[in-house]
Amino acid sequence: MEWTKHIRPTDLQQLIINWEEQQPLKGTRLENDYEPVVKIFNPVGAATFLISECDNEGLAFGLSDLGVGSPELGYISMDEIFSVQLPGGLTMEQDIYFKPKQTLSQYADEARSKGRIVA
Repeated sequence: MEWTKHIRPTDLQQLIINWEEQQPLKGTRLENDYEPVVKIFNPVGAATFLISECDNEGLAFGLSDLGVGSPELGYISMDEIFSVQLPGGLTMEQDIYFKPKQTLSQYADEARSKGRIVA
């Protein structure tokens, strides 16, 4: 659970709440379309992730953009995101100034049309 030290505690709590609320609704028409809770980015590159929910083990759901022009919705490991070794000893970072303006699916639609996440 090393990845948890990279996310503000209140945001981590909300990610887990969203995950727990969503699980019984997955695959139904009642599934929630949350606003992303956190934006994670590569401070020296183009990768960006908008995460709306996460379990206690670090399995997250969100919008991933590796900077190659094909953002996609899906599951990702928070351990994987934060294990990336960047130049100069840097790591991926949470954008503490990020304030969502739309739901995750709206960000995904926009990202598909532009070829990248705009957030």
